[in-house]
Amino acid sequence: MDNNQSINQYLKAFYSDGYRIGMGASGKVNSQEILFSAIEEMYRQVDDLTDSVSELANREKNSIDCKKGCHWCCHQPVFALNYELDYLKHFIKNTFPIEKQKEIKERARTKVKKLQGLHNEDLLNSKHACPLLENGACIAYRARPMACRIYLSTNVKTCLKFYNKPDDKNNYPALLDFPMQAGRMMNEGFKSALKTSGFKPEEFRIEEKLI
Repeated sequence: MDNNQSINQYLKAFYSDGYRIGMGASGKVNSQEILFSAIEEMYRQVDDLTDSVSELANREKNSIDCKKGCHWCCHQPVFALNYELDYLKHFIKNTFPIEKQKEIKERARTKVKKLQGLHNEDLLNSKHACPLLENGACIAYRARPMACRIYLSTNVKTCLKFYNKPDDKNNYPALLDFPMQAGRMMNEGFKSALKTSGFKPEEFRIEEKLI
């Protein structure tokens, strides 16, 4: 079995894991507690994977550059599914006082206005801070969506260059491919499970749901 076949088998396993977790909430999506518990389990599994990848990279002296205070990726549009963003909103509501919630919503409105009318590459290459970014860190880190959890770079210089020159087609952040694919596959499995009960997953940018 070659390396690509092995990777494909692992990715199928992540899809199956996501589907299994999602089936635990399928038909019960009206129960916030059950749905959010399933989302937390999915996130835990992905976090365990990214921790393992980071440890392996460190042992091989190819460390992950992502750390608190590095926030270049937090200025680009982040897309997530509605159930993830409902979970994020629930976290914000139960973590922050009313005034801070209002502040987050206002920053979200500002970003929506800035991105209004942008499409395709213009949208993807736009650079405006996430409404949850404060002092170089995510204030809702524990509840961040899948897209944020699987974005791992091995070279912060490529992230900085992408931030400063997003139109440069010869540059893109040096991201680890496997955790990104694995996280996406797990979320696809989770989404497919929810759809069996008639739930309609939809994708939004973070700021769109926060308002």
